[in-house]
Amino acid sequence: MAPTRQVRIDHYSAVHVAAETARAVAKECALPGALPDQAAVVASELAGNIDKHARDGVLYIQPLPLGGGVEVLAADRGPGMAEVARCLTDGYTTTGTLGAGLGAVGRIATELVISSRADTGTVVCARLALPRQREAARQPVGLVCLPAANQEECGDAALVHDVDAVRTALVVDGLGHGEEAAEAAQTALRSFRGAAEGALPEVMTVLHRALRHTRGAAVALLRLRAGEAEYCGIGNVRMVALSPEGAHHRLTGQPGVVGWRMPAPRTHRVPLTGATTTALHTDGIDARWAHTPPDHLLRLPAPLLAATVAHGYHLTRDDAGVLVARAPDRPS
Repeated sequence: MAPTRQVRIDHYSAVHVAAETARAVAKECALPGALPDQAAVVASELAGNIDKHARDGVLYIQPLPLGGGVEVLAADRGPGMAEVARCLTDGYTTTGTLGAGLGAVGRIATELVISSRADTGTVVCARLALPRQREAARQPVGLVCLPAANQEECGDAALVHDVDAVRTALVVDGLGHGEEAAEAAQTALRSFRGAAEGALPEVMTVLHRALRHTRGAAVALLRLRAGEAEYCGIGNVRMVALSPEGAHHRLTGQPGVVGWRMPAPRTHRVPLTGATTTALHTDGIDARWAHTPPDHLLRLPAPLLAATVAHGYHLTRDDAGVLVARAPDRPS
């Protein structure tokens, strides 16, 4: 999956940049007809709201984690919205404008999720999907991969592969940053696509072979099914399980570098309840976010949690990747 496009909303001109970025990503995803223009409208409205009402705002724009559409994430540290449902009503405004912003986003989006608090700000996920991909747009998966400050290439990457009721995820951190780190990460993604259904130690061995002619990477594999997670990691990609009661089952990969010196990979099994969300993140995310996370963070849906962690805890001197997921939701 391509790196997340990041647009900081620090001036009104960023609203236009956000719209054009969303349109470009939708076209790269081969979305037909009016969908690229609709993605631009969603990004413009979310960016405009941040410009009018908030501070320290950002949009993250990328393909849907499971494909078939585009995702626009918005996060800020503004005053929050006291009545989210009312703000989604056409005509509601606090600034004397036409009041079409969130109402328009709600009409266009296949899936729209919002969390807003007066003390922390607002985070939004708007997903636009092809008609045949609507169920994928509703899946509890969120990810953000960002390059280090002043870098174009990103050495952190993630990918999710679903088969029936099993979800397998990869998070990879190419050593260092820049073009060579990105090359290692993309090599891992390509190899993972063909091996994702194997036992996790076998998948890790396939990645190790593929990465031998790169600078190497830290890699974590996560397999989710009802009631259980399996984690297999080499290097400093962390896993944490979150429930409404707190953070638990924190794990870090075995010492080593995939592609260079890799020990025999081991798998850890973690029991899960229906309320448990699992997160993987690279060392470009400050690990303190999961030490004693506030209650509202524990209850965020997967895409909102990924955006919140990326926005609040990215150590900008390094690439950063965070993936949040639950076991697949099956159609009722």
